[in-house]
Amino acid sequence: MADKLIIVESPAKANTIKKFLGGNTKVVASMGHIRDLPKSKLGVNIENDFEPEYINIRGKGDLIKSLKKEAGKAKKVYLATDPDREGEAIAWHLAHILELDEKEKNRVTFNEITKNAVQEAIKEPRTLDRNLIDAQQARRVLDRIVGYQISPLLWKKVRRGLSAGRVQSVAVKLIVDREEEIEKFIPEEYWNIYAHLAKQNTKSKFEAKFIRKEAEKNKS
Repeated sequence: MADKLIIVESPAKANTIKKFLGGNTKVVASMGHIRDLPKSKLGVNIENDFEPEYINIRGKGDLIKSLKKEAGKAKKVYLATDPDREGEAIAWHLAHILELDEKEKNRVTFNEITKNAVQEAIKEPRTLDRNLIDAQQARRVLDRIVGYQISPLLWKKVRRGLSAGRVQSVAVKLIVDREEEIEKFIPEEYWNIYAHLAKQNTKSKFEAKFIRKEAEKNKS
């Protein structure tokens, strides 16, 4: 029985971290997200403050069972997913699945995979960062609201399999707006008139630029 269970995202990272820790610590991988919005429906309750409806990702049932089993045997579980908002959300989903107390300090992060960085992170765990979790959820919900409803139109008008999300949709809008500005542009002919002058009987030369004709302002 391991005293500590550390959960990271990738098997490669898990294998590396194992080398830095003692034999009483087990390191396993979540293989990324284990919960997400359902693929078969919108999965966002627009009428209830845009509440997301999460389900366990299909095909990860055996992995979830294995994680629960290992967590049940360990005295302490550490969530060591990536140190960004996506990693924070994965840690939050893991805490939910494994029934961990969110108020407990079971979140560890490190910016480099070195023995010193990993060992120091384990010594200073923290609670889950709700701001990072909410930031990831907002991005995911916006992706779903925009992409889920626009992608079918894209498939119908352009080609199946294309994705329309929060980034692609805004980028296309910018391109369309710019193209419309170009099409509406009316070219106007104008001239810049310069004269190279010199005083009579001297070598002094200067350049003059036409600015206006009498009181009328002319574009130059």
